[in-house]
Amino acid sequence: MKISKKIVIYYNKMFKNFLKIILNASIIVVIIITIQTKGENADCAKITKNNNSSNRNSGSNKTRINENSIELMKAAFFINTTNTRSQHAQKRQNEALPHKAMPRNVNSPKALSSQQSLTSTAIASKVTFNVATKVNSSQQAHDDYFERGKRSVFHVRWNPNEKYIVESLENPAVNSSKYSPHPRLKVSKTTKLSLNPKIYLCRDKYELRCLNKTLAFRERIIKTLEKAVIEVVNETNYYNVDFKPVFGSSFEEQYYPSSCLVMEADVRVLRRKDHPFNKLQFGKLFPKQKLFRHSKNIKACAIVSSAGSMAGSKLGRFIDTHDIVMRFNHAPTRGYETDVGSKTTIRVVNSQVVTKAEFDFAHAPIFQNVTIAAWDPGKYNASLEDWLTTSDYDLFSNYEIYRRRYPKSRAFLVNAHSIWRLWQSLQTFAGDRPIRKNPPSSGFIGLALLLPYCPVVHFIEYIPSTRLNGRCHYYSKEINSACTFGSWHPLAAEKLMALDMNIADDISVFQYGILRIKRPNKLLCGFNFLGY
Repeated sequence: MKISKKIVIYYNKMFKNFLKIILNASIIVVIIITIQTKGENADCAKITKNNNSSNRNSGSNKTRINENSIELMKAAFFINTTNTRSQHAQKRQNEALPHKAMPRNVNSPKALSSQQSLTSTAIASKVTFNVATKVNSSQQAHDDYFERGKRSVFHVRWNPNEKYIVESLENPAVNSSKYSPHPRLKVSKTTKLSLNPKIYLCRDKYELRCLNKTLAFRERIIKTLEKAVIEVVNETNYYNVDFKPVFGSSFEEQYYPSSCLVMEADVRVLRRKDHPFNKLQFGKLFPKQKLFRHSKNIKACAIVSSAGSMAGSKLGRFIDTHDIVMRFNHAPTRGYETDVGSKTTIRVVNSQVVTKAEFDFAHAPIFQNVTIAAWDPGKYNASLEDWLTTSDYDLFSNYEIYRRRYPKSRAFLVNAHSIWRLWQSLQTFAGDRPIRKNPPSSGFIGLALLLPYCPVVHFIEYIPSTRLNGRCHYYSKEINSACTFGSWHPLAAEKLMALDMNIADDISVFQYGILRIKRPNKLLCGFNFLGY
């Protein structure tokens, strides 16, 4: 009797397992049939659309773009301008372009705005959906360029996280342009640019002719930056810099991500627990909080340069959609919101701005209700104790006044040692080419501060775009090309390294003026080429 019960239980289990197998198999069959049906319907639809498109009258001026081409032409997101919405709608209607993000692969006809973007109907007839033919040298350049798969910076539009953005009451510390000294900038000035950016400017950002202009402008900018790097500099080694790269120009270094070099520099602010400030009364002035609150919720950051080419950029709304917005020194936003936005989360200020009376650091509204990261380089091999007495400018006195006046403020000091580690990263990237033995610029220090916190960083007008006008700042009229290509900071090396980290397409960089830098994967970093 017991044996028969076991047999019944065994066959019951077998029967249940058999039913499960049949059920799963039937589900798989249904899914396969559904996929095949959709594929057949899609093929039939494509054949029908292609037949309809072949019957169009090519001589008519009122030809309709078929549904297939409309699907293929999901093109670029245009920057919001001062035009009214009706003008934008009319423009999109005339160009037959859906107002959507640009796809990764723009080698196909969906990247072409319409038949008007080609130089002749003969070329247009050669472009098909399945085969990207080599029309001419311009088309070949188009193919080679987009093989990299870089995206427009507008491919993803981040939603602003208003909850975590600290906004300051924006008033310029000094309104008059005559009080716009350029910290750590040579007295000698070059008022003329070596190129005319206007001839490279184009309106239709996705036309072949525009792409060719962009590539030509990119080549000119890179050559100018490389020339500035190798330029012979007869300057004294004021900071006593003595650095020899560990690997020089080794094979490993050539393929090591430059973003990892920036991350390994570990640029950070000083904390109360850092030696020697943990034993000094001055160290108690440092905020207890971290540099950024709710750092896990940060999705995208914007670094807004103070370059003169920010004027007329119309990037204000794009900038304000970021979770973190970084600005520099006393760069204002009031009156410039259309171009530079209105949000400010953090300001990176150098010791001259903190120290000099004309900036009024301790009382100016522009430095209130906002996170501050002040920096001074000190000597290359000096200890932090020595830095307190041998800094370039005495930022510590005004910093103490500021912190005692606003005890709840978020004002930090950048670790001077980490600034020189960042310089070492630059020299390691440059390899055998020696760079200026002066500290990096505020912009590059700001990038190194943000990168550990931000998955994506958009650096606005750091690399010169076709809006280049020679002005140092968007809020002053002074002309000096040294502000763009460097004369004291190793600025040219910084910009070449930033270009190496960039993942955005060239049109985004050189027409819109926006770099996209992605935080590197920790698995790719950690080889410690800097030797610390």
